Amino acid sequence: MEFKSVAEFEKGIKGILISEKEIKAKIKEAGEYLNGIYDGTPLLLVSILKGSFMFLADLCKEVKVPCEVGFMIAKSYYQGTQSSGIVKIEMDLQQNIGKYHVVIVEDIVDTGRTLNDVVKLLRARNPVSLRVVTLLDKPDRRIVDFKADLSLFTISDLFVVGYGLDCGEYYRNLPYIAEFKE
Repeated sequence: MEFKSVAEFEKGIKGILISEKEIKAKIKEAGEYLNGIYDGTPLLLVSILKGSFMFLADLCKEVKVPCEVGFMIAKSYYQGTQSSGIVKIEMDLQQNIGKYHVVIVEDIVDTGRTLNDVVKLLRARNPVSLRVVTLLDKPDRRIVDFKADLSLFTISDLFVVGYGLDCGEYYRNLPYIAEFKE
């Protein structure tokens, strides 16, 4: 995918689904949710890269309890708009999570395969507790029986970009969630 101008880049956007203002309001609520659960107990926020980096950064600002951050790369898309069905862990956590309350911060739950595999992997490491917070939930696409502990927005079966989500590594920089023109 190559763009010769900003106008050409913008042609890939069909329409805004969730505004920047709506995202910020829901992230504030998610921070309050986590603050209420952990009430001063240290936790580890785990970002599944690359898509959730913006969500993690903004959510972390709303979390008032002591926290650390960790990063993993788990992929199933590989440059396209359809999941390959194969989840690959390309970068694992550096922390021994046995002493942490772990919160996986994910951009989108689509088929459920990626998060299902990541949750199994992390549960086997015996964290004190494990929860999943996702920005977007797309239940119509679910193949694996998986439900996040907190989903900020539920969307229909659309391919979306923005706020960290990409198509071919582009569109992550949009401050909102938009439907992508395939």
